[in-house]
Amino acid sequence: MAQVPKLVDQRDRKCSGEKFFEIFRKKANLLPTICPNLVKDIQLVEGNWESKASIKKWTMVVAAGKSEVNVKAESGEDTNKSYTYVIGGEVTKKYKSLVVTFLVTTKHQGCSVTLTIAYEPNVEGQKPTEYLNFYISVMNDVEEYLLRNP
Repeated sequence: MAQVPKLVDQRDRKCSGEKFFEIFRKKANLLPTICPNLVKDIQLVEGNWESKASIKKWTMVVAAGKSEVNVKAESGEDTNKSYTYVIGGEVTKKYKSLVVTFLVTTKHQGCSVTLTIAYEPNVEGQKPTEYLNFYISVMNDVEEYLLRNP
């Protein structure tokens, strides 16, 4: 069985790990306010904002183009601050699967965030760098927001 390719980004953040994780895991509805140039809208399709089995419809700007995707929570662990979801919708034009995982490790001051995007491209060699860059920008905006609003 072939290994699933992954893109990984790990960065230290100056903000609270608990609050950073909470934005992505339970308060995604704040993202259009936190980063309006990147996330235009998030609508709850199924479940609730805090549900581990929720489905949300994101309207976002990826690589200078507007995209609508469905984000289905796959797993969320509050204890180890890990959250995984599957992205569907327009993204399936380029990728058979796209799975995003956030892992937040709390430090004495701030936190460390590891973003992993596992993907299966429709075209060999294609990498979802535009989604990696999108999430890095969103995480940067969330960090700035949390530093301004502790």
